[in-house]
Amino acid sequence: MKRWWKQAVVYQIYPRSFQDSTGDGVGDIPGILRRLDYLSDLGIDVIWLSPVYESPNVDNGYDISDYQAILPQFGTMDDFDDLLSEAHRRGIRIVMDLVVNHTSDQHAWFVESRSSMDNPKRDWYLWRDAYEGGAPNALASVFSGSAWQWDETTGQYYLHMFSPEQPDVNWDNDLVRTAVYDMMKWWLDKGIDGFRMDVISMISKPAAALASDGGVGASVVNGPHVHEYLKEMNRHVLSRYDIMTVGETVGVTVEEAKKYAGYNRDELNMVFQFELMEVDCDQDRGKWTTRSVDVARIKQVLSRWQTGLDHVAWNCLFWSNHDQPRAVSRFGNTSTEFLWDKSAKMLATCLHMLQGTVFIYQGEELGMTNYPFQTLDECLDLETHNAFKEWVVDKKLISPDEMMAAIRKASRDNARTPMQWDTSPHAGFTTGKPWLAVNPNYSRINAAAQLADDTSIFHYYRRLIELRKQHPIIVYGSYELLLSHDRRVYAYSRTLDDARLVVVCNFTAETITDLDVEAMAGAQDRILMSNYSAAERREGMLLPYEARVYLSRLPGLST
Repeated sequence: MKRWWKQAVVYQIYPRSFQDSTGDGVGDIPGILRRLDYLSDLGIDVIWLSPVYESPNVDNGYDISDYQAILPQFGTMDDFDDLLSEAHRRGIRIVMDLVVNHTSDQHAWFVESRSSMDNPKRDWYLWRDAYEGGAPNALASVFSGSAWQWDETTGQYYLHMFSPEQPDVNWDNDLVRTAVYDMMKWWLDKGIDGFRMDVISMISKPAAALASDGGVGASVVNGPHVHEYLKEMNRHVLSRYDIMTVGETVGVTVEEAKKYAGYNRDELNMVFQFELMEVDCDQDRGKWTTRSVDVARIKQVLSRWQTGLDHVAWNCLFWSNHDQPRAVSRFGNTSTEFLWDKSAKMLATCLHMLQGTVFIYQGEELGMTNYPFQTLDECLDLETHNAFKEWVVDKKLISPDEMMAAIRKASRDNARTPMQWDTSPHAGFTTGKPWLAVNPNYSRINAAAQLADDTSIFHYYRRLIELRKQHPIIVYGSYELLLSHDRRVYAYSRTLDDARLVVVCNFTAETITDLDVEAMAGAQDRILMSNYSAAERREGMLLPYEARVYLSRLPGLST
């Protein structure tokens, strides 16, 4: 069934790093407003706006102290209303971040909750007694260390799956859910076009995770009532608006995703899965490793999700976001300018031709790269500092140099360096001192240069987005993996009615001469898109990081 959000291309804005309009070094809403024509030229349909709410910014806005107020550093509610109006005037929708697994410890709800044992909002958070003088159990925070924080005021621990300043909300409390739904309706009535739901798979905690028994705790993803609560949310809020909903579902499998986003489930439109984000992770150290990406694992993961959700649920397609390193540094090749350009375009081709809603993270359309961090002091990310302390200082399992190499590869700060607009000081992001250093390669990689160059990565993304609007097969066609055993090339086909696409992507810096790509695609196919010009392409071979998309009409073929 056709839906606007299936056909959409979403652009994620991390407001703090997008565009500063005041010179204080921090991006803001008026800055986004200033760049709407840039986004309109790119052709995107939706802006996913990372949090702009009132926040102490312990976790860069994901610790919210007031859901219905704008952080003054970002502007005013009038500024937001102007942004919404101007985006809509350009045909661009706005999806807000919904962060309701936890709040800030400065949120009025938590201030009341921690004030006394008998406060009416005490049960709005998850409080437990100590076990033998320590934490209730050994449940670990996502940001390292215990997930329990001792509170002197009332002599109990509270749960925080992230930082201690981000206490988890008790979704088993009916009043909490009602308050959340009322807040959501307030934003939707204002005119926003949907929600990206932060760690929504964690809202329902199993009893073992909360037990004061000294045990090991339990996984807090896909808990016992999560689907019950999302169905309730859908019934009371989501189903009453024509919106996009996407859940960040840590720990989700294909089968679980069908529960969250199945067409007949009445929960969410789609979910982010993170298997792809784990293809270069280490079993023991997680992402804090310099392990390289294996294309065979990329093919395996994406193929499982493409075939597993076909006709059942809808995929989210992304290479990066504010929590992941830069796509071209991670999955491509930045060793030379030539390979940087070709691999960035290849990655874009590979992703945009799959079935699902495409998400572009700011700067990805320019091929922005990871930052060359040399010392921990250059990093501001809480997760990065906690990991350095855990692995280098406390456990002494990783040397400082090895950890810095892992940080250059995997830290969230890689994605959060300011947007590179031009060659002026601080890349045109700010006239002041930027809150996080601008990547020094901005003199080479910037929007102004790419807008002026028809062969740039920006214009390549623009053409890919145009193709999705022109060819229904790119949005709705069924998927089949080709060359399944090849560890260098990711090739697949898409079919819809009598149309067929064949997509071939070389994930290496080598020229491949032992594949008859033309024969595989079919002699009658025409090349719809490629990151090499017709003069550059060579019959019977794939050049370094080459991508080709073939389109054909096959009479009698039907899906």
